[in-house]
Amino acid sequence: MYSTGREAEGGGAPLRPRLTKRARALAAWDAGERDIVRIAREVESRPSYVARVLADTGRLTGYYDLYSRTGTPVNVYGERFAGVLAFRDAEAARASVERIDRLYHEYEAAGDRAGQHHAQVVALVGRNRARWADKPEAAAVFHHWLMTH
Repeated sequence: MYSTGREAEGGGAPLRPRLTKRARALAAWDAGERDIVRIAREVESRPSYVARVLADTGRLTGYYDLYSRTGTPVNVYGERFAGVLAFRDAEAARASVERIDRLYHEYEAAGDRAGQHHAQVVALVGRNRARWADKPEAAAVFHHWLMTH
């Protein structure tokens, strides 16, 4: 449906510039397609990438997954966890876990189990992001905190 490249060969019509996956995803959304999985298949990408592109351009609201920015407000707790995740190395991960732990215990003292759960989810996101970024030492810091909470 959308151009994936330079179709003209051997003296045909003028060549069109190749559209990026981002541009193709946006074009599909703007043309009325609302199935993110279908768009992802069409542009040969992951649904999380397509959703992030749509969210970053204001076309999709309320979307959150592992790769969403931690500052994306998903509930009333999100704002307090904005910018908490860092995992470039184990030291950065420890600083993140200290902030997560402070909030966790604050919510614990208030009897707010949902707040505690949100802290655990943020730590899990940190562990998974560090793991997939090939930062095993940083991932281990988050993992250890999760196993003790």
